Amino acid sequence: MTVDITIPSPGESITEVTLGAWKKSDGAWIEKDDLLAEIESDKATLELRAPASGALKILQMAGEGVKVGAAVAAVDTNAAKPAGAGVAAPSPTPVAAAASSESPRASGVAKKIAAEKGVDLASVQGSGTAGRVMKQDVLAAATTTESKPVARPTAAAPSCAPSSGGHSRASRREKMPKIRVKIAERLLMSQQSTATLTTFNEIDMTEVLRLRTGNKEAFEKQHGVSLGFMSFFVKAAVSALTKYPRVNAYIIGDEFEYHDFYDVAVAVGTDRGLVVPVLRNAESMTFAQIEHAIREFALRARDGKLTVDEMTGGTFTVSNGGVYGSLMATPILNPPQSAILGMHGIKKRAVEDPDNPGQIALRPMMYIALSYDHRIIDGAESVGFLKHIKDCIEHPERMLLGV
Repeated sequence: MTVDITIPSPGESITEVTLGAWKKSDGAWIEKDDLLAEIESDKATLELRAPASGALKILQMAGEGVKVGAAVAAVDTNAAKPAGAGVAAPSPTPVAAAASSESPRASGVAKKIAAEKGVDLASVQGSGTAGRVMKQDVLAAATTTESKPVARPTAAAPSCAPSSGGHSRASRREKMPKIRVKIAERLLMSQQSTATLTTFNEIDMTEVLRLRTGNKEAFEKQHGVSLGFMSFFVKAAVSALTKYPRVNAYIIGDEFEYHDFYDVAVAVGTDRGLVVPVLRNAESMTFAQIEHAIREFALRARDGKLTVDEMTGGTFTVSNGGVYGSLMATPILNPPQSAILGMHGIKKRAVEDPDNPGQIALRPMMYIALSYDHRIIDGAESVGFLKHIKDCIEHPERMLLGV
């Protein structure tokens, strides 16, 4: 009996995907649920797993565009199982053991957490399919090692000197991933189909920093997640959107589509490009819920595990370029949204001390930017919107009190 391995649908709007590298060779024996390859669409990356045990026959080469539903391989379930397949291998030699420790079977999230927490994946017992190391396995292992002091090498200071390598003039080309193609299309569409303007303001971050520093430890102990800046800005954005509803609206044909809900998209950078998962009904979320959701989005985005539904929709976007060191930038609209808020780095600057007029003080300042579609949002609204964000962040107690 032959079982076809077909491309699953990542979402109703996606008709074609790119087939990644095969994890198994043609003719190899595979077990049910073995990871065979990854498929990448313009919105998400999915795993392609074996539907049955048997001999693998590859029908489609890696790197090619494949239609959703097409057969890319087959499993011959009548094939004779090779001797030793599926049987525990003898104890490895020291060389083999070293090789296996370099590439243990682990999920992408598990690898990332292991790298962050200094956990040796080779020493972790996996609880997933075929012994695959999962996120919870690494977290459990980390709790037993974090209390032990570990000697860490001192990181070398970054060098601005040119590379000492040869002066090669070689060039190369590689096919754009589907997600980069889609990003390029949407950026061009945004620039060509909207009347985009950007307005700026600056925020004194003193009070948020004081509030965050004074409560960070208790917050993390109570909620199991760090207190970042994004939750403050998401809350401030929701407050501003309620006051300026057109910033939360779409242009559909010759009509304005207003929304009585606030689905705030948060920009997350990955190796494959920027993705914008959505915080649904952000107006009803607590600071802790926002931080938990953003952390989970970031982990799963970098592992390519976000679903299409999680990245679809959104009535407004918040992007934090400050985490990459940006001092000021003009964010690009994410259609059909009408506006996007850009956060930037916090730098101490000499400004007039609000507590002592006429006196100069060093204050932690952040530039913020609002890019907006001038067809629906007027200049006065954009300025008022940013001023409202500024007031909320400079007086965070108002957000907590709802005033």
